[in-house]
Amino acid sequence: MSSLNYRTAREMLADLVAKRISARELLEAHVARNDTLTAKLNAVVATDFTRARRDAQAIDDARAKSEPLGALAGIPMTIKDGTDVENMPATSGNPALADRPKDCADADVVKSVRREGAVVWGKTNVPLMLGDFQSYNDIYGTTNNPYDPTRVPGGSSGGAAAALASGITPLEIGSDIGGSLRHPANFCGVLALKPSWGAVSLRGQVPPMPGKYVDLDLGVTGPMARNAGDLRLLWNVLRGSAGSPSRDIKGAKVAVWDEEPGFPLGSDVREAVKRAADALANAGAVVERAKLPIGGDELMETYYELLIAVLGATFPKELYDSFAAQRTQDLEATRDGTDSFGAALYRLRATANYRDVLAAMTKRQAMKDRLAAFYASGCDIILSPISPVPAFPHDHSQPQMARTLDMDGTKIPYMTMLNWIALATALHGPALAVPAGRTKTGLPVGVQLIGPSEDRLFDYAHVLEERLGGFNPPAI
Repeated sequence: MSSLNYRTAREMLADLVAKRISARELLEAHVARNDTLTAKLNAVVATDFTRARRDAQAIDDARAKSEPLGALAGIPMTIKDGTDVENMPATSGNPALADRPKDCADADVVKSVRREGAVVWGKTNVPLMLGDFQSYNDIYGTTNNPYDPTRVPGGSSGGAAAALASGITPLEIGSDIGGSLRHPANFCGVLALKPSWGAVSLRGQVPPMPGKYVDLDLGVTGPMARNAGDLRLLWNVLRGSAGSPSRDIKGAKVAVWDEEPGFPLGSDVREAVKRAADALANAGAVVERAKLPIGGDELMETYYELLIAVLGATFPKELYDSFAAQRTQDLEATRDGTDSFGAALYRLRATANYRDVLAAMTKRQAMKDRLAAFYASGCDIILSPISPVPAFPHDHSQPQMARTLDMDGTKIPYMTMLNWIALATALHGPALAVPAGRTKTGLPVGVQLIGPSEDRLFDYAHVLEERLGGFNPPAI
């Protein structure tokens, strides 16, 4: 592998502008990297080299004539396979979508990066209908973690995170409704921004099913990169503006949220949060552990009600019915009142009463108001975990919600992966995942920065990157 593959996107752009490398050469370097690693990682699952090579050559020709070019002119990119790309329609891991016509339109986010000259050449793997914390499906198989192929890269943007970490792509676009940007970034040692809900168009995303676009609750699409500068570059392209200038974090107030009843947290992740908190304090921020004005039980009950309503509206009926029936059967067999996700699903399925959803939206607004007041009272950002554990071993057992995770030798429910990511998702706020070192066994582990707006999060991400080392490539 050439060191070129691990240069920042901004360094690649500088090389392109200076004509030290051509867009065609840069594209081929990343294609070659994927060829080397595809058997080990299976991150990229579809390609369109004909269009990509034509686009790269057009960029080179325009640059040779000193024509004006966009902010990403000549940068090769892959896109998560939950997003439509012309000639590479999204399958979202669903065999029913494997034979979609190739003449789909680019999703809005793909149009945004193409307008700025990005060269889109491949699609990255996901779980079935983007509905898991792993990335495997019956069409394309399983994607592995570059730091340990026996473990998951996360989901649903798992192929995207694996491709970034392994030098296959310098930039990616993922999506998030249950941590699908943040968990993979965490597990693969890269960065991701879950934007505020509604900040970027979701047109061209699957789910919902192709041709049935609707502006649904909770889901967002956002940028992924190996460093904060590149992440900000791609974010500015996706939102169509440069945003606010960077500011010092000295004197800023950071609330550490890593204790919540019912939210498991393993020692490796807790140590990462402490490293991040210490780094911000050493940079001059005022860092204090805080109790949020929102209870964990209240948050999760509301989030589950809203999430399940979205699943019911976006999943193919047969998939949702199967999912709901299995969870209902599990609950009836165990009468386990601790399974709040399953209980919420059971209630909605049993009553078919979506007045519960309206009630959840009302509770959500009250929580949003309390969180806004919390920020206004002097808190600039919240520092918290992302996942309760680092990347875990592959587990394709069914039903999904019967799975467990190992946390320091204790089994915890699989669906507790939703706990720490729920605050930003349920309350429509932004969250930025950033690396915070590695575990004793060498696995990446990160933290998330949650705040009232996207721009300020980058200031803290830059500090953590500088003080904790940021992205470190896997020995692959």
